[in-house]
Amino acid sequence: MITGAPRWTARSWWSPRADGPMPQTREHILLARQVGVPKIVVFLNKVDLIDDKDLLDLVEEEIRDLLTKYQF
Repeated sequence: MITGAPRWTARSWWSPRADGPMPQTREHILLARQVGVPKIVVFLNKVDLIDDKDLLDLVEEEIRDLLTKYQF
């Protein structure tokens, strides 16, 4: 993840369904901030398999909070 990161202008991140950010994802976001990656694009994967819209909203909120914490 870190090799070549200082040259990145953005980082994409795929979050699986209702799992939300996993521990390694949190580390990747922190490392991206530490090496100066200016932007992260987040894709929620397989949302069509989630029947509960409230759960999807909760996952989105958790991801937004995490990105805000690291000033993305």
